[in-house]
Amino acid sequence: MTPEDTASLAAKTMWAGDHATQHLGMELLEAAPNRAVMAMVVQPFMLNGHKTAHGGYIFTLADSAFAYACNSHGITTVAAQCQVTFLRPARKGDRMVAEARVIAEGGRSGLTDVTVRVGEHVIAEFRGYSRSLGTSFLPHGESPGEG
Repeated sequence: MTPEDTASLAAKTMWAGDHATQHLGMELLEAAPNRAVMAMVVQPFMLNGHKTAHGGYIFTLADSAFAYACNSHGITTVAAQCQVTFLRPARKGDRMVAEARVIAEGGRSGLTDVTVRVGEHVIAEFRGYSRSLGTSFLPHGESPGEG
């Protein structure tokens, strides 16, 4: 199985059980080795008292993209720590796009950066530290890295 095939299968497997992401209306636009792109439109229920997207929803979009990127090898990987910097607001109807890139892996630890944009404007930067649990979550009979 090629890395691209593994990333595609990993994304499909995760998506099948990812009810939180689906419930919020997120779209998985791209799933590739060490990379994922997701989008979400800001809905009225996502607005805070300033009529801008609540930071928790921006974080959730970034966190979901992070998860798909760092699990792209089919090995169960979870967040150890995450941080986000909010740079601009998003508003009702804005389509936020989160692009996640694994930038470092060493042993069972990883580092993933996620940029969240509305159009050409960066609205948030997210950094996630991950920890691999060392077990495959791919369907029975599929192994990461099989050729």
